[in-house]
Amino acid sequence: MTRNLVIIPTYNEKENIANIIAAVFTLALPFHILIVDDGSPDGTADIVKGLQKQHPDQLFILERSGKLGLGTAYIAGFKWGLEQGYDYLFEMDADFSHPPKDLVRLHAACAEQGGDLAVGSRYVKGGKLENWPWDRIFLSYGASLYVRLVTWMPVKDPTAGFVCYSRKVLETIDLEKIRFVGYAFQIEMKFAAYSLGFKIKEVPITFTDRIEGVSKMNSSIISEAIFGVLQMKWQSFFRSYRLETPVSE
Repeated sequence: MTRNLVIIPTYNEKENIANIIAAVFTLALPFHILIVDDGSPDGTADIVKGLQKQHPDQLFILERSGKLGLGTAYIAGFKWGLEQGYDYLFEMDADFSHPPKDLVRLHAACAEQGGDLAVGSRYVKGGKLENWPWDRIFLSYGASLYVRLVTWMPVKDPTAGFVCYSRKVLETIDLEKIRFVGYAFQIEMKFAAYSLGFKIKEVPITFTDRIEGVSKMNSSIISEAIFGVLQMKWQSFFRSYRLETPVSE
Protein backbone atom coordinates (compact mmCIF):
# COMPACT_ATOMS: atom_id res chain seq x y z
CA MET A 1 0.00 0.00 0.00
CA THR A 2 1.27 3.49 -0.88
CA ARG A 3 1.91 5.87 1.98
CA ASN A 4 0.49 9.38 1.75
CA LEU A 5 1.49 12.39 3.84
CA VAL A 6 -0.43 15.67 3.95
CA ILE A 7 1.77 18.56 5.10
CA ILE A 8 -0.12 21.49 6.63
CA PRO A 9 1.84 24.60 7.72
CA THR A 10 0.16 26.56 10.50
CA TYR A 11 0.39 29.92 12.21
CA ASN A 12 -2.58 30.87 14.38
CA GLU A 13 -5.06 28.35 12.99
CA LYS A 14 -6.84 27.32 16.19
CA GLU A 15 -10.25 27.93 14.58
CA ASN A 16 -9.57 25.49 11.76
CA ILE A 17 -6.98 22.92 12.77
CA ALA A 18 -9.13 20.30 14.52
CA ASN A 19 -11.74 20.37 11.75
CA ILE A 20 -9.25 20.10 8.90
CA ILE A 21 -7.52 17.16 10.59
CA ALA A 22 -10.85 15.40 11.08
CA ALA A 23 -11.84 16.03 7.45
CA VAL A 24 -8.64 14.43 6.14
CA PHE A 25 -8.91 11.39 8.41
CA THR A 26 -12.49 10.66 7.28
CA LEU A 27 -11.46 10.19 3.62
CA ALA A 28 -11.69 6.72 2.12
CA LEU A 29 -8.04 6.83 1.05
CA PRO A 30 -5.70 6.67 4.06
CA PHE A 31 -3.60 9.78 4.72
CA HIS A 32 -1.20 10.72 7.48
CA ILE A 33 -0.85 14.38 8.48
CA LEU A 34 2.21 16.40 9.44
CA ILE A 35 1.52 19.80 10.97
CA VAL A 36 4.43 22.26 10.71
CA ASP A 37 3.66 24.96 13.25
CA ASP A 38 5.67 28.18 13.42
CA GLY A 39 5.22 28.91 17.11
CA SER A 40 1.55 29.89 16.92
CA PRO A 41 0.80 32.04 19.98
CA ASP A 42 -2.90 31.08 19.80
CA GLY A 43 -2.24 27.48 20.92
CA THR A 44 -2.58 25.72 17.55
CA ALA A 45 0.22 23.30 18.42
CA ASP A 46 -1.38 22.39 21.74
CA ILE A 47 -4.61 21.46 19.95
CA VAL A 48 -2.67 19.22 17.57
CA LYS A 49 -0.76 17.53 20.39
CA GLY A 50 -4.05 16.85 22.15
CA LEU A 51 -5.42 15.21 19.00
CA GLN A 52 -2.31 13.05 18.66
CA LYS A 53 -3.64 10.95 21.54
CA GLN A 54 -6.55 9.92 19.28
CA HIS A 55 -4.34 9.39 16.21
CA PRO A 56 -0.90 8.36 17.52
CA ASP A 57 0.22 6.67 14.30
CA GLN A 58 -1.33 9.13 11.83
CA LEU A 59 -0.87 12.65 13.18
CA PHE A 60 2.54 14.26 13.62
CA ILE A 61 3.84 17.74 14.38
CA LEU A 62 7.02 19.72 13.80
CA GLU A 63 7.24 22.78 16.04
CA ARG A 64 9.42 25.68 14.95
CA SER A 65 10.30 28.88 16.77
CA GLY A 66 8.63 31.84 15.13
CA LYS A 67 7.43 32.61 11.59
CA LEU A 68 10.14 31.22 9.32
CA GLY A 69 8.18 31.30 6.07
CA LEU A 70 5.84 29.06 4.13
CA GLY A 71 8.57 27.71 1.90
CA THR A 72 10.85 26.62 4.71
CA ALA A 73 7.88 24.99 6.46
CA TYR A 74 7.12 22.85 3.42
CA ILE A 75 10.77 21.99 2.86
CA ALA A 76 11.06 20.85 6.47
CA GLY A 77 7.95 18.75 5.90
CA PHE A 78 9.29 17.30 2.65
CA LYS A 79 12.54 16.25 4.28
CA TRP A 80 10.69 14.67 7.21
CA GLY A 81 8.33 12.82 4.88
CA LEU A 82 11.13 11.49 2.68
CA GLU A 83 13.00 10.25 5.74
CA GLN A 84 9.86 8.45 6.89
CA GLY A 85 9.41 6.71 3.53
CA TYR A 86 6.20 8.30 2.20
CA ASP A 87 5.38 7.75 -1.49
CA TYR A 88 3.22 10.84 -2.06
CA LEU A 89 3.54 14.14 -0.21
CA PHE A 90 0.81 16.77 -0.34
CA GLU A 91 0.68 20.50 0.35
CA MET A 92 -2.56 21.83 1.80
CA ASP A 93 -3.73 24.92 3.71
CA ALA A 94 -5.38 24.61 7.10
CA ASP A 95 -8.24 27.02 6.34
CA PHE A 96 -10.44 24.83 4.08
CA SER A 97 -9.64 26.91 1.00
CA HIS A 98 -8.42 23.58 -0.40
CA PRO A 99 -11.22 20.95 -0.32
CA PRO A 100 -9.90 17.95 1.66
CA LYS A 101 -11.95 15.52 -0.46
CA ASP A 102 -9.88 16.53 -3.50
CA LEU A 103 -6.77 15.02 -1.96
CA VAL A 104 -8.07 11.75 -3.40
CA ARG A 105 -8.25 13.25 -6.91
CA LEU A 106 -4.74 14.69 -6.66
CA HIS A 107 -3.48 11.28 -5.56
CA ALA A 108 -5.18 9.60 -8.51
CA ALA A 109 -3.64 12.10 -10.95
CA CYS A 110 -0.20 10.89 -9.87
CA ALA A 111 -0.76 7.26 -8.85
CA GLU A 112 -3.13 6.31 -11.68
CA GLN A 113 -2.93 8.94 -14.42
CA GLY A 114 0.79 9.34 -14.99
CA GLY A 115 1.51 12.63 -13.27
CA ASP A 116 4.74 13.20 -11.39
CA LEU A 117 3.03 16.01 -9.49
CA ALA A 118 -0.57 17.15 -9.49
CA VAL A 119 -1.82 20.69 -8.94
CA GLY A 120 -5.26 21.60 -7.60
CA SER A 121 -6.05 24.27 -10.17
CA ARG A 122 -8.48 27.18 -10.13
CA TYR A 123 -7.86 28.09 -13.75
CA VAL A 124 -8.38 24.92 -15.77
CA LYS A 125 -11.78 23.90 -17.10
CA GLY A 126 -13.98 22.97 -14.14
CA GLY A 127 -11.93 24.96 -11.61
CA LYS A 128 -13.36 28.05 -9.94
CA LEU A 129 -13.15 30.56 -7.11
CA GLU A 130 -15.77 31.13 -4.45
CA ASN A 131 -16.20 33.97 -1.95
CA TRP A 132 -13.30 36.00 -3.36
CA PRO A 133 -13.41 39.81 -3.75
CA TRP A 134 -12.80 41.06 -7.28
CA ASP A 135 -9.44 42.64 -6.45
CA ARG A 136 -8.00 39.35 -5.18
CA ILE A 137 -9.32 37.53 -8.26
CA PHE A 138 -7.65 40.11 -10.48
CA LEU A 139 -4.38 39.84 -8.56
CA SER A 140 -4.36 36.05 -8.52
CA TYR A 141 -5.26 35.54 -12.17
CA GLY A 142 -2.91 38.32 -13.25
CA ALA A 143 -0.07 36.71 -11.29
CA SER A 144 -0.73 33.39 -12.99
CA LEU A 145 -0.60 34.97 -16.45
CA TYR A 146 2.57 36.85 -15.54
CA VAL A 147 4.32 33.70 -14.31
CA ARG A 148 3.37 31.76 -17.43
CA LEU A 149 4.67 34.55 -19.68
CA VAL A 150 7.98 34.84 -17.85
CA THR A 151 8.71 31.15 -17.25
CA TRP A 152 7.06 29.56 -20.35
CA MET A 153 5.72 26.95 -17.94
CA PRO A 154 2.48 25.32 -19.22
CA VAL A 155 0.73 25.42 -15.84
CA LYS A 156 -2.42 27.55 -15.68
CA ASP A 157 -2.34 27.92 -11.89
CA PRO A 158 1.39 28.19 -11.04
CA THR A 159 0.75 29.93 -7.71
CA ALA A 160 -1.52 27.14 -6.43
CA GLY A 161 -0.71 25.72 -3.01
CA PHE A 162 -2.72 22.49 -3.20
CA VAL A 163 -0.25 19.99 -4.64
CA CYS A 164 0.65 16.30 -4.67
CA TYR A 165 4.31 15.41 -5.23
CA SER A 166 5.47 11.92 -6.02
CA ARG A 167 8.49 10.91 -4.02
CA LYS A 168 10.81 10.88 -7.03
CA VAL A 169 10.21 14.58 -7.70
CA LEU A 170 11.25 15.65 -4.20
CA GLU A 171 14.21 13.27 -4.27
CA THR A 172 15.45 14.79 -7.53
CA ILE A 173 15.07 18.50 -6.70
CA ASP A 174 17.86 20.02 -4.63
CA LEU A 175 15.63 21.60 -1.99
CA GLU A 176 18.53 23.75 -0.77
CA LYS A 177 18.37 25.65 -4.08
CA ILE A 178 14.77 26.73 -3.53
CA ARG A 179 15.23 30.35 -2.52
CA PHE A 180 11.69 31.67 -2.11
CA VAL A 181 10.13 31.49 1.36
CA GLY A 182 6.73 33.14 0.76
CA TYR A 183 3.94 32.27 -1.63
CA ALA A 184 6.37 32.45 -4.58
CA PHE A 185 7.75 29.19 -3.19
CA GLN A 186 4.83 27.50 -4.94
CA ILE A 187 5.94 28.93 -8.26
CA GLU A 188 9.56 27.93 -7.82
CA MET A 189 8.77 24.33 -6.85
CA LYS A 190 6.64 23.84 -9.97
CA PHE A 191 9.26 25.55 -12.12
CA ALA A 192 11.99 23.32 -10.69
CA ALA A 193 9.95 20.19 -11.42
CA TYR A 194 9.07 21.39 -14.92
CA SER A 195 12.66 22.32 -15.74
CA LEU A 196 13.76 18.81 -14.72
CA GLY A 197 11.28 17.22 -17.10
CA PHE A 198 8.63 16.00 -14.67
CA LYS A 199 5.03 15.75 -15.85
CA ILE A 200 2.63 18.17 -14.16
CA LYS A 201 -1.10 17.45 -14.20
CA GLU A 202 -3.71 20.03 -13.19
CA VAL A 203 -6.87 18.90 -11.41
CA PRO A 204 -9.81 21.35 -11.33
CA ILE A 205 -10.87 22.39 -7.82
CA THR A 206 -13.14 24.96 -6.25
CA PHE A 207 -11.01 27.31 -4.17
CA THR A 208 -12.96 28.99 -1.36
CA ASP A 209 -11.67 31.98 0.59
CA ARG A 210 -11.07 31.27 4.27
CA ILE A 211 -14.03 31.65 6.62
CA GLU A 212 -12.13 31.51 9.92
CA GLY A 213 -8.81 33.14 10.76
CA VAL A 214 -6.78 35.81 8.97
CA SER A 215 -5.10 35.70 5.55
CA LYS A 216 -1.27 35.76 5.57
CA MET A 217 -1.02 37.72 2.27
CA ASN A 218 0.99 40.97 2.40
CA SER A 219 2.91 43.36 0.12
CA SER A 220 6.30 41.69 0.61
CA ILE A 221 4.85 38.38 -0.60
CA ILE A 222 3.52 40.08 -3.74
CA SER A 223 6.85 41.83 -4.34
CA GLU A 224 8.73 38.54 -4.00
CA ALA A 225 6.51 36.95 -6.61
CA ILE A 226 6.79 39.82 -9.12
CA PHE A 227 10.52 40.50 -9.01
CA GLY A 228 11.68 37.10 -7.86
CA VAL A 229 10.14 35.26 -10.81
CA LEU A 230 12.22 37.33 -13.26
CA GLN A 231 15.38 36.50 -11.33
CA MET A 232 14.40 32.83 -11.08
CA LYS A 233 13.94 32.56 -14.85
CA TRP A 234 17.23 34.31 -15.58
CA GLN A 235 19.18 32.09 -13.18
CA SER A 236 17.65 28.96 -14.72
CA PHE A 237 19.80 29.52 -17.81
CA PHE A 238 22.93 29.01 -15.71
CA ARG A 239 22.02 26.42 -13.08
CA SER A 240 19.99 23.27 -12.58
CA TYR A 241 17.68 22.39 -9.71
CA ARG A 242 18.83 18.76 -9.89
CA LEU A 243 20.32 17.28 -6.75
CA GLU A 244 23.85 16.13 -7.61
CA THR A 245 23.53 12.95 -5.55
CA PRO A 246 19.92 11.69 -5.68
CA VAL A 247 18.43 10.70 -2.32
CA SER A 248 17.60 7.18 -3.51
CA GLU A 249 21.21 6.37 -4.44
